[in-house]
Amino acid sequence: MLVVIANDLPPAVRGRMKLWFVEPRANVFVSGVKDSVADKVVEYLYSHCPPESGLMVFQRTTTSPGYKIWGIGNLYRDLTEISGLQLVIEKNMDK
Repeated sequence: MLVVIANDLPPAVRGRMKLWFVEPRANVFVSGVKDSVADKVVEYLYSHCPPESGLMVFQRTTTSPGYKIWGIGNLYRDLTEISGLQLVIEKNMDK
């Protein structure tokens, strides 16, 4: 399974994504593509999306911890790795 969340995609990339993915919300794409196809999709996104796209990609894997996360450009959340475990940092906003 592959989940792609974007701030903004170029129209050509968004159109191509709609061939492989379901788009339940604007710029959120979900697909059950195989791992080899998922790797090619991630390569395509890295080569065709500018940093302004703000992509966050989640891929299910058969190895521990069971997922892999990629980030491209300006993300609203930061990615970190602790002891080999990829995590998304939630920013604490004090009121």
